[in-house]
Amino acid sequence: MRFAIEQKHLTDIAGKPVADDAGLTFHTCEAHDADDAVHFFVRDHSAELIGSVLRFPGFQAIATMRNAEGVFTLQVAPASQQVKTS
Repeated sequence: MRFAIEQKHLTDIAGKPVADDAGLTFHTCEAHDADDAVHFFVRDHSAELIGSVLRFPGFQAIATMRNAEGVFTLQVAPASQQVKTS
């Protein structure tokens, strides 16, 4: 299943809030479910999960991660298209 991931930069490495629109990025990920999508994304970005993944109905989830650039929230939802492989 394909997931869209919205990554919002909350604080920089010094702990200062990030207030500009450049702190919002969008990604896609192939995973079995939203929980796996979060864990794959965190691993691929050399980050660590802060707390646990909050799951919602409909394959949606929210999580917080930290890496060398700061702290981010992740909002995961099913994407509208799935990649076709032959």
